[in-house]
Amino acid sequence: MNLYPAIDLKNGRSVRLYQGQFDQETVVNDSPLAQAQQIAAAGLSNLHLVDLDGAKDGQPANQAIITAIVEQTSLQVEIGGGIRTLAQIETYLALGVARVIIGSAALTDPKLVTQAIQKFGAAKIVVGIDGKNGKVATEGWLAQSQVTMTDLVAAMQKVGVQTFIVTDIERDGTLQGPNQQQLIDLAAQFPAATFVASGGVRDVDDLKALAAAGIEHAIIGKALYAGSVTLTELAKLSRS
Repeated sequence: MNLYPAIDLKNGRSVRLYQGQFDQETVVNDSPLAQAQQIAAAGLSNLHLVDLDGAKDGQPANQAIITAIVEQTSLQVEIGGGIRTLAQIETYLALGVARVIIGSAALTDPKLVTQAIQKFGAAKIVVGIDGKNGKVATEGWLAQSQVTMTDLVAAMQKVGVQTFIVTDIERDGTLQGPNQQQLIDLAAQFPAATFVASGGVRDVDDLKALAAAGIEHAIIGKALYAGSVTLTELAKLSRS
């Protein structure tokens, strides 16, 4: 499997939110860099970074920490949160970030995605689709649209997007298990796309169940910090 331990950045620290609510915050680590170095030391290759301040404010807010993680670890870093312009994307890629996640802007400014794919290539651009009850949420999950996740995937695939991170907000940070059926349905409807599971993963069994269902990419956040899965277990599974 391709596994992505997650670090969510807020006010310079690593935190976890419950169902994306900014007022339900738990500090995971005062040093996101040290946390990332632990992930790399465990033998993992990938890291999922989210700039929560950026997602809320609409512009990158934790660039110094992101730069330090890219420069001081061997991890392949993907970054999302507050990315609204080609210049921001180019800045992150120039820092050495492996790929950039476009979230809210995929819905509000689809032209940006088209331009980003044309300029940087599909391997560098990922679209994050966060939803609740099958509808897309935006602005750091603070706003709810009436656009279905399915419709947004279809529109983004037409402009060349190949990889989608799908987050069920109601599962995120809850340790209730991922919304496996939603991911299976999307994968069946869009067989040429790659879907990354995000939100609700509890343990290794959840990850194995996803893999058995054909979903071989997943982001793991709270389960790591709650102790229901270890970095060692993730490293072993990522090699299998």
